[in-house]
Amino acid sequence: MEKRIGTITLLVSDRSQAAEINQILSACGDIILCRQGLPFRDRPVAVIVLIVEGTSDRINALTGRLGRLAGVESKAVLTRSA
Repeated sequence: MEKRIGTITLLVSDRSQAAEINQILSACGDIILCRQGLPFRDRPVAVIVLIVEGTSDRINALTGRLGRLAGVESKAVLTRSA
């Protein structure tokens, strides 16, 4: 299957999920090229942005696993081809 480049954006409103998020990201570290986080201290949300490269199936599986966590929203945007 063809590899794609894209981004995954996470909006985290339940910071108690941090350990689970980090565990999932570590397990999929081979497709993560870059990770940037912005922990708003004065707002009830944190933002994490990932730059990823992998098959659509792998990227969508990662997005789905993260999005199923309570208090976490995730969205992926992928190139048509890499």
